[in-house]
Amino acid sequence: MYMSTDEIREKFLQFFESKGHLRLPSFSLIPRNDKSLLLINAGMAPLKPYFLGIEEPPRRRITTCQKCIRTPDIDRVGKTARHATFFEMLGNFSFGDYFKKEAITWAWEFVTEVLKLPKERLWVTIYEEDEEAFEIWHKEVGLEEDRIKRMGKEHNFWEIGTGPCGPCSEIYFDRGEDKGCGKPTCGIGCDCDRYVEFWNLVFTQFDKDENGIYHRLKNPNIDTGMGLERIAAIMQGVDSLFDIDIVKPICDKICEITGYEYGKDSEKDVSIRVITDHIRGTVFMIGDGILPSNEGRGYVLRRLIRRAARHGRMLGRKEAFLHLIVDTVIESYKNPYPELVQKGEYIKRVLYNEESRFNQTIDVGLELLENEIDSLKKNKENVLKGEIAFKLYDTYGFPLDLTKEIAAEKGIIVDQEGFDKLMQQQKERARMAQKELENIGWKDINITIEDEIETVFVGYETLETESRILKMFSNDEEVAYAKEGDICYIILDKTPFYAESGGQVADKGVLETKSGVAEVLDVKKGPKGTILHKAKITQGEIAVDEIVAAKVDKDLRLATMKNHTATHLLHSSLRKVLGEHATQSGSLVEPERLRFDFAHYEALSEEQIAEIEKMVNGIIQQAIPVEKIETDLDSAIKMGATALFDEKYSNIVRVIKIGDFSMELCGGTHVDNTGQIGMFKIISESSIAAGVRRIEAITGNKVYEFMVNNQKILKEIKSKLKAANDSEIIAKIDQLESKVGDLEKELERYKLLLIDNELELLYKSALQVGEFKLIINRKDTQDTDYIKLLTDRVREKDSKAIVLNVIKQDNKAIVLMACSKEAVKKGIDCGRIVREVCSVLGGKGGGRPDFAQGGSNNVENLESAVQKAVELVKSAIEGGV
Repeated sequence: MYMSTDEIREKFLQFFESKGHLRLPSFSLIPRNDKSLLLINAGMAPLKPYFLGIEEPPRRRITTCQKCIRTPDIDRVGKTARHATFFEMLGNFSFGDYFKKEAITWAWEFVTEVLKLPKERLWVTIYEEDEEAFEIWHKEVGLEEDRIKRMGKEHNFWEIGTGPCGPCSEIYFDRGEDKGCGKPTCGIGCDCDRYVEFWNLVFTQFDKDENGIYHRLKNPNIDTGMGLERIAAIMQGVDSLFDIDIVKPICDKICEITGYEYGKDSEKDVSIRVITDHIRGTVFMIGDGILPSNEGRGYVLRRLIRRAARHGRMLGRKEAFLHLIVDTVIESYKNPYPELVQKGEYIKRVLYNEESRFNQTIDVGLELLENEIDSLKKNKENVLKGEIAFKLYDTYGFPLDLTKEIAAEKGIIVDQEGFDKLMQQQKERARMAQKELENIGWKDINITIEDEIETVFVGYETLETESRILKMFSNDEEVAYAKEGDICYIILDKTPFYAESGGQVADKGVLETKSGVAEVLDVKKGPKGTILHKAKITQGEIAVDEIVAAKVDKDLRLATMKNHTATHLLHSSLRKVLGEHATQSGSLVEPERLRFDFAHYEALSEEQIAEIEKMVNGIIQQAIPVEKIETDLDSAIKMGATALFDEKYSNIVRVIKIGDFSMELCGGTHVDNTGQIGMFKIISESSIAAGVRRIEAITGNKVYEFMVNNQKILKEIKSKLKAANDSEIIAKIDQLESKVGDLEKELERYKLLLIDNELELLYKSALQVGEFKLIINRKDTQDTDYIKLLTDRVREKDSKAIVLNVIKQDNKAIVLMACSKEAVKKGIDCGRIVREVCSVLGGKGGGRPDFAQGGSNNVENLESAVQKAVELVKSAIEGGV
């Protein structure tokens, strides 16, 4: 019965290909144009537009093996045999084609005839009211009635709010009595490891409305999902997904690195399994272009990495180690996912950088936590504030459970309620920010468009055409005509106007009829191939059914095309200069400029920028023809075309091929040969997120304008520096920098002399407290940098000094206190003292034991505050607090 994971995956896909299904490769973990999901979490998720009828599928029958990430049960990962954050989901899908009979009989055929699982160990569940499914299982398949278990809605009915939904049927494998819990009630649905559900057949046959009424769908769908790791564990006769052939080598590698033998210590085994699971998900997420960050999918990745790193620490591995496991993960998955091999070095670099940063922050977090615990102990308190726990989590990436564990060792409990409240506030802020992003494109327009309305795009071939107005909308209502001054949305039967898509902005231009003229302000894609022209009537009036001359602004289109083709050249150059990992993360193509975001872990050097510019301009000078090839998606991928991250592809796609230099799938508009671009110039390179860089560039006439402007600025600089020629400019600047440096050094010397003179006076009035001198500096000043410099000077010169600055700035008070490590050992805690001093002023403050600051808008009680500080210092030194 043994079958390798790769073999199961391939047999499944081949089986459904034999049933007329189109095999599609696994989609990226980044959902395309779906803001309802952070990550692809199910096999059907990338196919939602087909299920919802928004887009036409390339075929009515599709089969995939989809990589997925799910984190709701992350706390159970490593503790059970079957929970994972990363997994592969096998699926076969029907979009209004076949239904229950085929789905059930083919599933049974695959399970019993291809996998050859013993029938006597197979069980199925159905929705308790689904008589149709029961009849198929019992009469068509021949399964005994007592092996078909009816389950309630909470178990065997798939729905998420309103919309498409339906009953489902699950297939279980009985692993044997020895794997059970031994309870008399043990059976299908028991939480033990005996009965394993491995395939779920969802019959989407209803549309649930807002009143909770289920309407039968005219064309029901099939959505199935079989967990590859689960069926592999069954076929290989192992107890958990961590023991199957593609996962066990990863587990073994972690044991080798940490020096632990798997199976000897249950607590250590949990850590090994957590790392094994998380490193798989991490490799695939980075491979798909996700980078660690503090929000969205980047936060999910960061959480996985930091959780794995923490479990590494629990195994004694304090230095970065996750990158050492990457090659083993890639070796396990290189057959179905060969793209991982190319991205291996990049994945390792991102992992190493992130884990190293976490290791640095976790040490800072530990110091902060220990200081807070010490402060609580001194004050005889035993509750760590929720805001401190949240700061450790939010600022230092400190897991809450680690904070609680360390605190508990010192007899301190954590204010979980306070932490949860702050976490909820953060989530609310994130949710509101997300909500602001949800309404995009045509969805901003509250209009209804019939399914049969469609616009033919002819803008690849021509910039002018005669069209007929099919529909018009104004103020969200359908109208028959619009007059001068009105802004409306117009749908044509055909259009040369390119609708905003794939990073390229929409065309602009005019629509002219016999009775009026409309300026096209924007163009967006609507549902089912509709194109919406946002237009302002500038002359006369226009009406539905009129013939219009649709004219695109040629200059703007040409400038946009230059920038779009240059974007492809830039993308290819980046990958050649920086490596294959430098893939697109976003783009903007408009007439004025191009903007390109890409994955990379450090700033580009001047030499790299120069090399990229030279490479792009070299291709431009060769005037290479830009081929636009229409073909099917499979053929395009086989040709080696690169798929851009945010494009959505139908079965017929457009390939933009520029000699042997670049070949990408792209629906945008492009020049006919690279020579039309003229010139290319990078004007900026910057970071926009951890591991994501941004290049802004210009082409054609904009480069000429840029050079003319720079020449003008150069002339002004030369004039101001009184340089005889351009070559003297650098020498003149060097002279100025040298003079400024000398003056700054002189100023610093005078500052130190003033500080030393001031310190002499302060020392004379200092209070002797035990072996320490308490220097109190009362001052009215706006220069807080000077005060900090004075404070540092005290600590440098005298380890027996404690300095307290009480500064008055207009109507504000600033308190700054510092001392040596020696004073801290004697009991001084600047953070606590400043906090209490500021409370006298009605303000807030705090910090480390050796340095703290605070402030208040109240300056009336300054002397009382100073006296409080003196009392606290004396109490700490003399009283031994």
